[in-house]
Parts: sequence; structure tokens; C-alpha cells
Amino acid sequence: MVDWVYVVDDGCPDRSGEYVEKSCCDARVRVIYHQRNQGVGGAVISGYQQAIADGATIILKIDGDGQMDPALIPKFVSPIRQGIADYVKGNRFFELEHLQGMPAIRLLGNAALSFANKIATGYWDIMDPTNGYTAIHAQALQSIPLHKLDRGYFFESDILFRLSTVRAVVYDVPMRSKYTGATSHLNICKVIWEFPGKYLNRLAKRIFYNYYLRDFNIGSLEFLVAILFIGFGGVYGIFHWYLSFQRGIPATSGTVMAAALPVILGFQSLLAAIHYDVANVPRIPIHRLLM
Repeated sequence: MVDWVYVVDDGCPDRSGEYVEKSCCDARVRVIYHQRNQGVGGAVISGYQQAIADGATIILKIDGDGQMDPALIPKFVSPIRQGIADYVKGNRFFELEHLQGMPAIRLLGNAALSFANKIATGYWDIMDPTNGYTAIHAQALQSIPLHKLDRGYFFESDILFRLSTVRAVVYDVPMRSKYTGATSHLNICKVIWEFPGKYLNRLAKRIFYNYYLRDFNIGSLEFLVAILFIGFGGVYGIFHWYLSFQRGIPATSGTVMAAALPVILGFQSLLAAIHYDVANVPRIPIHRLLM
């Protein structure tokens, strides 16, 4: 079932690549070396590029920390082979018992990141965006710019954003969380500082790509009305509040309504746009369209 196995030595100080070459006799295994550490995303991208060059159809990624069960490989590959998904990822939140063993800080962090990811990528029906157990069709992978993907821990969220811009279908596979006691290299403080800005950046790009550059629909109009009305009402209200504060004269009820009404209408339009976005989740795999 598995034709090639790529092991990426991302500048590992323990020389894991050399260990694999000396210890493994499986002819399918090939080691890819990085002279310097490129981060989680950089390592995965190198593996993707080599798999594409070798003509792979479905490319599956498993971390080397022992937390991902290889026995689940058929479940990850099946939705792509059946033509119902372009990208398949693990979801540890599907069953309550699957969360046993997950540290509380990771549980809360993943829940928050999942909601932020839904907003930024438009994949409202998936959870656990940082799950690194994934499978992807080569044609879907070739439709996104690999060189633009984040090289660090934002990689999994970034690839979901890139897939959303080409309207690839993403599918969740339930899996149990498994922790072997290995220390995570993910810096929580760094994530809290960096991820919000990156999610906002991806959200703005997604709305531009999907609602104004490549299409214009009722959602595009609703987003536009929301931005204009909320922006006008907010600026108008702040300006007149400042004048009222400076002069010591309370604003009239008409001024208050002139500021509040556009904000209310804009907020209603924003809710309608979000409702449209939720209903606009991709349903037809792009690799079937490209065949």
C-alpha cells in the first residue's frame, strides 16, 4: 500500500537520518537531509516536494514522536481514494474518550485555535487544526504555492488557509490523542503572540481571494455593506463624541442615532455574511475536477 517512505532529518543534532539509514533495510525508505533546521513546516514541505517529484498520488504525513498510530493510515487514505476529499486530517475532539491523556493546557489551546481557524479558513466543519496527522492528494498539493507556506508551527493552519483559497475539500478523521511523555517544543507564549496576527492576515486574504478576486456573490455584497456601515458609524460616532467632549455639550439624539443605526445595520449584514460563509464550505474535491 505504501510505495515510498520519506524521513526528513531537519538538521537533527542526534543525527536521526544517519540512524535510519544504518538501521533500516526497507528499500522504500529514503532520508532527506537539511543542513540547518527549517522548522516543522520546512521539513514537511521538503517531504511533499520529493513525493511529488517521485510521482506520488496520495501523500501522508506522520510525525516522528510516536503519537500517531500507523494503523490509521487506511482511514486517512480512504476518503481521498473514494473521491470525497482532497485533504484528510486527524481530529482528537470527535469523541470525549479520545481526549484522555491530553494535557489541559493543550485541550484549551486547541479549542481556541480551532475556533480561530474556522474563521480564518472558512472550514467551519472541522476541528483540531494543529493536528499533524494528515493525508493529501498530490493534485490538491500542487494547486497551492508550497514556497509561501509558513515554515514554523503555524504550518498546519496555513496549509488549511491555502487549501481554502482553491476550494479544496477537507475531511476530519476521528483519532485518539496519544502522549508518550516527550517534551513539546511549541512555545505557548510565542503562539499567543504570533498566531492572532497570522490568523487575521489569512482571514483578510481569504475574503479577498474568495469573495472579490475569484468570485462576487451575495456574501461579497454583505461583507462590503458590513465594512462600510460599521466603518462609517464608528468613525462618525467617535468624531462627534470627541466634539461633544471638547465642547462640553451632550450629543443630540439624532447624532447618536446617525452613528448607531449604521453600526446596527452593518452588524446585521456581517451576521448574514458569516451565515453565507458557513454554508459555502467546499463540497466537491478539486482533484476530481482537475483529472
